[in-house]
Formats: sequence, structure tokens, C-alpha cells
Amino acid sequence: MDIRQALHSDHFKTLDTQGLRDKMLVTKIMVPGQLSLTYSHVDRIIVGGAVPTDSPLTLSGGKELGVDYFLERREMGVINIGAPGRITVDGETVELGTHHGLYIPKESREVSFESLDATKPARFYINSTPAHVRYQLRHIRPQDASPTSLGDPETGNVRTINKYLHTDVLDTCQLSMGLTQLEPGSMWNTMPCHTHERRMEVYFYFDLSEDDVVFHLCGKPQETRHIVVANEQAVIHPSWSIHCGFGTRRYTFIWGMCGENLTYDDMDFIASKELR
Repeated sequence: MDIRQALHSDHFKTLDTQGLRDKMLVTKIMVPGQLSLTYSHVDRIIVGGAVPTDSPLTLSGGKELGVDYFLERREMGVINIGAPGRITVDGETVELGTHHGLYIPKESREVSFESLDATKPARFYINSTPAHVRYQLRHIRPQDASPTSLGDPETGNVRTINKYLHTDVLDTCQLSMGLTQLEPGSMWNTMPCHTHERRMEVYFYFDLSEDDVVFHLCGKPQETRHIVVANEQAVIHPSWSIHCGFGTRRYTFIWGMCGENLTYDDMDFIASKELR
């Protein structure tokens, strides 16, 4: 498990391009035949991916968590962006099609990931956060998500925000997750940009070709920087940082948040004319 320390806003200002990428960008997420995880000290979120091929991939505890099993004191959200697969939680198996999600509660002892066809593997994107209550295992199909359509073609940000782990859909301790799809011709996400001091956020970008990237904005509103993000990479944001991006082509991204509350619209918008 890769370990990332938290990034202070004063330290952020001293970093060059590679330093910024090393601290905030996660590039190793979807690796065939592997379970790849990154542990961030920012609200102790874990970000990762599971791409099972010839055999199932299984979660395990370890020194990094100091527990007997992975979800002893954690909850987890999973969204499949690949071919159909299945996740088995303490003997209960759930089949997940493309863009299906699964909430896995605290105290789930045995969790394994499997593809229905090893030649066309599932690609399970994972967020996990500390938890204090055990809720229910829950399969979230795309039609079960809570959708919100926003944006304008003139500003290039027509999108549908599909809320999977959200109070409109199910109960969690602190983890929120959703999948945002941009319409053809739209490249901006989350504009106007914002901060939410009460919660951190991770953006995971996918549905990009090898030749396309997203220029992802971060930093304080009056001192912004950018990170060039490729397909199936994620950016970890501390709560003080803005987060928005512009792609060379339309794309899809999964957002995950944790922190003080589960209020999706608890955010402080920044007018574009105020950005520097």
C-alpha cells in the first residue's frame, strides 16, 4: 500500500510540477491481476482499484491499518467501470455490471473481487474511509443513483451528477461517492469551482483515450496550479484546495468525499473572476 502524507497549503506553494504530482496524483490504480491501494493521511481515505483476471483478489489487513482485517474499522464504496464482475462479502455474492456500485459496511471480514470473464476483466474503483457504525451491504445500480443534471452548452459543462453513496440513496458513516458524466461537447467539470473546508475530495478520471488528458486545477483560489491527468488516474485534494478540470475531450469521473458531514451541497463557490 502506497502511503501519502497530508499536504499543507504552505508546502503546496513550494512544489514544482513533479513534486505536485508526487503528492497529489495517484497513477497506479487499475493494474491487471492486482489490487492497488493508496493510503492518504488526508482524512485517512484509501483510494484504489481491483482488476481481477485469472483469480479473485482479496482484501487483507496489515500493519498500515493496525487491525485484524481490512474493514474492521472502515467502510468502503466500489464502482465498476469495466466489464461485469462480482464481489463476495462474507459469503454473499453481488454481480456488478458496468457503472454498478456497492457499499460494503464496517466489520465485513472477507471481501473478494472477481471478473465474470478473465479476458474482459471488471475494473473496480475503490474508496474506503474510517467508520463508526455498521450499516447494510447495498448494491447500487445506475438507475438507483440520485441524478442531477447541470450546466450549459455555452459554458461547456453540461453534465449529469449520479450520486451513489449519498443520503438520498443509502446510509453511510462519512463516505460519499458518485459518478459524473459529461455530455458531448462539454469539457469543464464543477464550474464554478469551489472548496469545502469540512470535507476532502478525490477525483478519478476515466473514459479518456491515450491521447487525451484533463488539466485539473487545484490549490488556493488566489494561487491556483494544475496537474495534467491521464486516463484512470486520481487526484487527492485536501479540504482547503479547489478542484475542477478541463479535458481535451469529454470524459467521466468518480468523486469521493469524506469529513465532517454528508451534506453534498456544503461548499463555498469561487467566482471565476476571483481565481488567480
